[in-house]
Amino acid sequence: MLRRSLIKAATFAAFVGALGFSNASLAADTVNVQLDWVVRGNHAMFFVGKEKGFFAKNDIDVAEVRKGSGSPDAMRFVGNGNAEFGFGDLPTLAVARSQNVPVVALAAVNQQSPLGIISLAKTLKLTKPSDLKGLTIGIHPAGSTYIFFRGFLAANGMSEKDMTLNSVSPPYESYLLLGRVQTVVGYLDAEVPELEAKAGGPGSLSIMLGADHGWKAYGSGLFTSEAMIKDKPDVVRRFVKAYREAFDYVAAHPEEAAEITAKAVPGYTEKKDVLLAQLKADIASTFNSPATKEHGLGWMTKAQWEETLKTLTDQGVLKTALSADDVFTDKFLAAE
Repeated sequence: MLRRSLIKAATFAAFVGALGFSNASLAADTVNVQLDWVVRGNHAMFFVGKEKGFFAKNDIDVAEVRKGSGSPDAMRFVGNGNAEFGFGDLPTLAVARSQNVPVVALAAVNQQSPLGIISLAKTLKLTKPSDLKGLTIGIHPAGSTYIFFRGFLAANGMSEKDMTLNSVSPPYESYLLLGRVQTVVGYLDAEVPELEAKAGGPGSLSIMLGADHGWKAYGSGLFTSEAMIKDKPDVVRRFVKAYREAFDYVAAHPEEAAEITAKAVPGYTEKKDVLLAQLKADIASTFNSPATKEHGLGWMTKAQWEETLKTLTDQGVLKTALSADDVFTDKFLAAE
């Protein structure tokens, strides 16, 4: 009887194998990812993770990577369970937490904020924050860029009354290149390569980074909901593990990562060069820190989160007191 049972089990295993399944794929957990905006270079980890098998190896099936309409919306979608994981601006996550959106940071992709003020170098050179006085600034009226801009002004003793704000939305080139505004607020690893491609290449823009002028905060990163951490911690652990493996691969192979992403996203066939430029900007400026050199890409520290929260509070962006433990966890990073 025992021998017959073993034969039946072996026969079933062979049948499953013939269908092209493995035990891992049968047990894979299906998840969706909500992005903050249209696909950019620092989103490459999700597409590389699928293409190179990092998620599959960790029994994760990423069913959909959805483009977004801003970090605040991404936080809400993940917080209410419409997606299991998200990507967005981490200072905005802190603001969302202060508004009772139940999201938690899992990894910091940008160790310092890539946000800044951008102008055309041939018409305006930005060297110090006071250069913005009297200018017409193009800014999206909600989301991470506005949260950054409010804090940037406060950190440098200015207010919105010192300039004229015009509401804009990406893509910014129609506003800046046609002279409708003198500067725009944007990301070093997103809008800058897009604008450079149409403004004359590297050196065609003047860029004043917030990180150089008082905006001491994390940039964008990976997050999930409190419910996922409570109810499915093993899924979160395996997702973070796969994501960090993909992150390492992206940083080591940016050209291939840009190519994989361009092929994976509908309508992005011609955007490989822009995606590569975005990745190179991050590799040069934001992916690494003393903490990542010791612990690996994506690492977060309580001290840096406390500094981020202090920046948001001191500059009047965060109205409700939060602790670092309210907004992030490193237990899934440390679990590796």
